[in-house]
Amino acid sequence: MSEYKYLFDAVEKHRTLIFEAEKYIWENPETGYREWKTSTYLEKKFEKLGYKLFRAENIPGFYTIIDTGRPGPCVLVMAELDSLICFEHPDADPQTGAVHACGHHAQCAALLGLAAALKEEGVLDGLSGRIKLCAVPAEELIETEYRETLRQKGIIRYYGGKVEFLYRGYFDDVDMAFMFHTTGGKHRFYATRGSNGCIVKNINYKGVAAHAGGSPHEGINALYAATLGIHAINALRETFKDSDHIRVHPIVTKGGTAVNAIPSDVKMESYVRGADMKVITEVNKKINRALAASAAAIGANVILSDRPGYTPLINDKNLLRIAERAMKEIAPAEHVAITDNWGTGCTDMGDISAVMPAIHPYAGGATGTGHGSDYRIEDKENACVNSAKCQLLMLNMLLSNDAAEAKKVIEEKNLRYQSKEEYFKAIDSIIQDKTAVIYNEDGTVTLDFAKEITVKE
Repeated sequence: MSEYKYLFDAVEKHRTLIFEAEKYIWENPETGYREWKTSTYLEKKFEKLGYKLFRAENIPGFYTIIDTGRPGPCVLVMAELDSLICFEHPDADPQTGAVHACGHHAQCAALLGLAAALKEEGVLDGLSGRIKLCAVPAEELIETEYRETLRQKGIIRYYGGKVEFLYRGYFDDVDMAFMFHTTGGKHRFYATRGSNGCIVKNINYKGVAAHAGGSPHEGINALYAATLGIHAINALRETFKDSDHIRVHPIVTKGGTAVNAIPSDVKMESYVRGADMKVITEVNKKINRALAASAAAIGANVILSDRPGYTPLINDKNLLRIAERAMKEIAPAEHVAITDNWGTGCTDMGDISAVMPAIHPYAGGATGTGHGSDYRIEDKENACVNSAKCQLLMLNMLLSNDAAEAKKVIEEKNLRYQSKEEYFKAIDSIIQDKTAVIYNEDGTVTLDFAKEITVKE
C-alpha cells in the first residue's frame, strides 16, 4: 500500500465534484477574457469549500492562498479557464464557436478537486510554506484584435492571462509554479524540456478603393499586397534553422468588403514562434521587412503592430524530477515519460518560467486532434482525478520535511530574468506600431519596419 494513500483518498472523496465541474465547463465554453460564467462557477465552488478568494475583478479569474501555519516557500498551482474556437466541432457553441478543444475544462476540474482535497483532515500535516491556487484566464492567443481593444481601454496590458496576473502583482509572493495540461497519446503523464515562445502580429494593409470592373486602374489593391506578403514570408522559410523551431502562420481576417470594389483595408494576424526570444525577434524583423516590401511593391502601405506573445517555456529540472516521482506513484513507469523533446506550441507558462522555477507537464486522457473538431476527453479518470492526485502529491513532496525539496528548487534555480521588472522591460521592448512604408517626395521609398529589442535568449 502506498504511503500516500491518504492523499489519494482525499481526492477520491470528491470524484462527483470533479466530474460535475468537468461536464459543466465543457458545456459552457468561453474564450479568453470572456470566461465570466466559468470563473463564477468555480468561485462559488471554492467558496463553498471555505476558501477566501481574491478576484481579478475587471477580468475573469481568481486565486486563493492556503497557509500551512509553518514558514516556507510559496508554490503556485494553476488551471486555465479559456476555450478555443472551432465551429466544426460537434459540441461547439453555435453562436460563438467556442469549444474546449484543448482540455482546459479538465484542468479546472482537477484544480477544484485539488482544492477540495486540501481541505481534508491531515492533508496539510507536516507541510511548511504556502500554496496558492489560481484559475487564470486567456491562455489561448486568439481574438487578438479583441484583446487589443481591452489593452487600449486600459483593462489589460498583456494578451496572456498569466502574464497579466504576473504584471498585476498576483504572483509577487510566489517562489515556484506548476500546472498540468491535458494531452492525448499513450502516456498517462508526460513532460518535455520546454516549448516555443512567440511574438503576436496584427498586420493591416492599406490601399485605395476603386470600382473593380469600371476603374480598377484607379485603385491600389490591399489584398494583393497582403498576398504578396504571404508569398514573401513563404520565400523566407528556407532561411529558418531547423534547430530554432521557427513557425510563422499568418491568416487573413479581413479581405475586402464587396466583390466589385478594390479592397483598400485588409487585415491579417500571425505569430512568429521559435525556441529562443533573440531568434524570434530576428526572424520577426525579416517578416516585417517582407511585409513592408510587399506593400511598397504595388504602392500600398502596411501598419505593423507587434505585441509580446509568450516567452519560451523552459521546465525546471528539479521540479521535473519531483513531478516524475509523483507521476510514478500513480501510474506504472512505462506510462510516464519525461523527455528531452521540444514542443513547438506556445504557452504563457513560459513567461512564468522566465522569472521563477516552473513546469508545465501533461496528464493524458484526451483523444482526437488538439485544437481540432474531434478533440474530447475520453479518460476523465486520468485527465481529472489522477491529475489532481499527482498535483497534490507534488505539493506534499515539495513542502514536507521543512519544505526541503522546494528549498532545493529555489537554491538551484536558473532563470533568464532576475526580476519581474527586468522581464517586463524586455517584453515591452517588443511592442511596436509602425506605418512601415514612407513615400518620399523624390519618388524613393523608405521602409521603416524595425526597432531595438532587448530580450534575452
